[in-house]
Amino acid sequence: MNSVIASPSTRALAGREGVDINELASELGRETIAKEDIIRKASGTPLPSSAPAGAEYWNVDHSAYGIITEEPISRIAQVAAANLAAAQTLIPAVTHHDRADMTMVERFRPSLKDEAAARGVKLTGLAFHVKALAKTLRAFPRFNASLSKDGETLLLKDYVHIGIAVDTPHGLLVPAIRDADKKGLWALASEIADIATRAKNRKIRPEEMGGASMSITNLGGIGGTAFTPIVNPPEVAILGISKTEMAPVWDGQAFVPTPLVPLDLSYDHRVINGAEAARFMVHFSNLLADPRRIII
Repeated sequence: MNSVIASPSTRALAGREGVDINELASELGRETIAKEDIIRKASGTPLPSSAPAGAEYWNVDHSAYGIITEEPISRIAQVAAANLAAAQTLIPAVTHHDRADMTMVERFRPSLKDEAAARGVKLTGLAFHVKALAKTLRAFPRFNASLSKDGETLLLKDYVHIGIAVDTPHGLLVPAIRDADKKGLWALASEIADIATRAKNRKIRPEEMGGASMSITNLGGIGGTAFTPIVNPPEVAILGISKTEMAPVWDGQAFVPTPLVPLDLSYDHRVINGAEAARFMVHFSNLLADPRRIII
């Protein structure tokens, strides 16, 4: 393969690991190579194939059954597809479903409307989720970690970078907000809007990709009540957010209409067990229920 697409950091990693990037591209049957491909090759982990076992049965002449139209898959989408397929194959993932009370967040946000307008920043619920997740990762360091390539060592990170999944016309991109635990709500809201816009316009820089402690995939602006996000290696967990809905909650005397946001935490069961995941989500939900704890 004469023209292999890979970021400078990916090529540097290939050099350090002694991986021939051209041979790897040929082996995978594609032109785009990501860091995860280099890591899997260097560790001896079976590489995802563009033609997996049994794929011969997928080779169907669909036009024999009716009219079809062909649409090429973008290179970004091809890379994402390969990484997601590998993650789904190699990671024993479990998804914990929960809900968080957004009453106080939804009361607090309107009080900042004038300041948001003055700053030219839209303070969305996602900024609260990012800040709450950053604080929760500090409280639960095993979630802010990655496994070594041989799977024998847990690498604990003394930084908190949050990946934000952005749906673009070219495919899914997950740029990372660096040091999210050290930034306030206004800074986070501004950065979220900035990276989302630039991702859709294909202006995200290579150094803004990768290195996340954990990622968030947010479907809240679209809909849904629950889903199962796929862990984005080398991270060990990912948080999914669905659309906030009003639901009756018993307060001890009556049912009270309460805005609840569905949360979906998928995690690598080699690192995290069910009890840890439940405690993680309780802590995260409690922060959203009392946003003063997020700001302080």
